[in-house]
Amino acid sequence: MTTQRLDRVVFGLALACLFLVLSVRTAVWADEADEGFVSMFNGQDLTGWEGMPGWWTVERGAIVAESTPDKPSDLTHYLYWKGGQPADFELRCLYRISGKGGNSGIQFRSEPRPNWDTWGYQADLDTNHDYTGFLYQHGRGLVAGRGQQVVIDREGNKTVTTFADADELLKAVHDDDWNEYRILAQGKHITLWINGQKMCQVEDHEPKYALPKGIIALQMHRGPPMRIEFKDLRIRQF
Repeated sequence: MTTQRLDRVVFGLALACLFLVLSVRTAVWADEADEGFVSMFNGQDLTGWEGMPGWWTVERGAIVAESTPDKPSDLTHYLYWKGGQPADFELRCLYRISGKGGNSGIQFRSEPRPNWDTWGYQADLDTNHDYTGFLYQHGRGLVAGRGQQVVIDREGNKTVTTFADADELLKAVHDDDWNEYRILAQGKHITLWINGQKMCQVEDHEPKYALPKGIIALQMHRGPPMRIEFKDLRIRQF
């Protein structure tokens, strides 16, 4: 074997070893990222979920709600997860929303209300991105905008700082495609991410609104025709 050919063999073996190491590390990181999570949705039917009859279905492994001109959504309503009322947790899921003016969200630490309504925190999302990545709360409205870090004292006074430009953060969001929403709630602290990009962060000490635990629910918003899909919903509780 010539020296040149030997060098090529050695280089090829080294490259193969590098790919092997990277593959192993990627698998380990994936396992670590999923450690402790349990599935909230079986991908086949609405077992473990409950909502307004005639609105929520499962299609191709995703939970779906859709309004059309022939079937308008005149009432905002929610699909309740029946798996408990988590306090401290991390939730991850994929969502896809379409339709001009479409609006939806993920409720957490919330209370169920009549007519499939809720009251509590919401990780917001919409097609126009007026609210995508915002933390909303019934009774207060906007709690934190995209790119904001907010501290709320017991009297409801806000201290707001900006850690990123709201428009720049939108570059992480895919229109008419799947996005990963991540919600982390630990004590008074709540953080939202979309596709790995932190969107907002809140420290909430106002007892009137800062529920320590509650249900999780998916929103179908009233308004123009739209379609919202959720899949790969999973949670780990601390």
